[in-house]
Amino acid sequence: MVVDLRSDTVTKPSDAMREAAKNADVGDDVYRDDPSVNELERRAAEILGKEAGLFVPSGTMGNQVAIRTHTDRGQELLADEHAHVLKWELGAVAQLSSLQTRLLDFGESAVPTPEQVREGIVEESLHEAGTGLFCLENTHNYRGGVAISKAEIDAAAEVAHEHGVPVHLDGARLFNAAEALDTDAAELAENADSVMFCLSKGLGAPVGSMLVGDQGFIDRARRTRKLFGGGMRQAGMIAAPGLLALENRGHLEADHRRAERIAEGLGEIDGIETTAPDTNIVVADVAGTGLSAEAFVGEIEQHGVLAVAFGETTVRFTTNWDVSDGDVESAIDSVRTAMAER
Repeated sequence: MVVDLRSDTVTKPSDAMREAAKNADVGDDVYRDDPSVNELERRAAEILGKEAGLFVPSGTMGNQVAIRTHTDRGQELLADEHAHVLKWELGAVAQLSSLQTRLLDFGESAVPTPEQVREGIVEESLHEAGTGLFCLENTHNYRGGVAISKAEIDAAAEVAHEHGVPVHLDGARLFNAAEALDTDAAELAENADSVMFCLSKGLGAPVGSMLVGDQGFIDRARRTRKLFGGGMRQAGMIAAPGLLALENRGHLEADHRRAERIAEGLGEIDGIETTAPDTNIVVADVAGTGLSAEAFVGEIEQHGVLAVAFGETTVRFTTNWDVSDGDVESAIDSVRTAMAER
């Protein structure tokens, strides 16, 4: 048996999702004729408290469509030095939007102070293009799934707005943050001008992400999506499972509980250090085992546990829809055995 803890993107769609895809009411979405897509966009916007939504094939496309739509070429993007939009999206802000970047160290809290934002913003002038967009990420992937509170988001966003700079929230796992903070996702997103969230991570859909914002922004973003090759035709076949995924938000509590157990169990193994996770991501430091992250991942794979190297000596374990309590215990036992047999 293999326990796949590489990501929450590896889940298989449920039988209900497969049935929904099979029976979806469809049409040409570029012409706005797909009822399933239209309902998904409406429902996503409603849940996040925004005026309108846009269905996109991936989180990366959602982020990059937002960035391109908000900015003019040559402007600066203000973001964390470890932001997903910069670190794991193939330099798209440069290739697709021709932006400069001004990077801040958001620190372990994964959110900048208002003073950092104020110092990072560049006013437009005859000599400088100025800051075109400020990006936040919740939960923050690189920093271990840290959940950022509404107060922290609002304080940072307020400074950006004072300078006329829009705020985009990369909320790929926003509902994980809402679950961890026992709040509503719409509250967390209230002061973001645009929000991307994934249907295909913890919510379990096979494909797709959502971009939401005010109506004018989404109208412009729809054109950008077409420019980036994201105009889909009978997309209701993947939108219908997404509608079901939106109702899976309550499942995330179990993912978080299982992540806590993984952190606890791995932390009891000699050479492995963990901290209690906020959400469904556990980052383990394996330096004490004498192995690099890549070597550690290779060792545990031979014992049926899949994870990903996240740094030179850090490894990421991510709980997901397809991982049960029994799988978690099996994974902990397998890692313990792998280290004992070295």
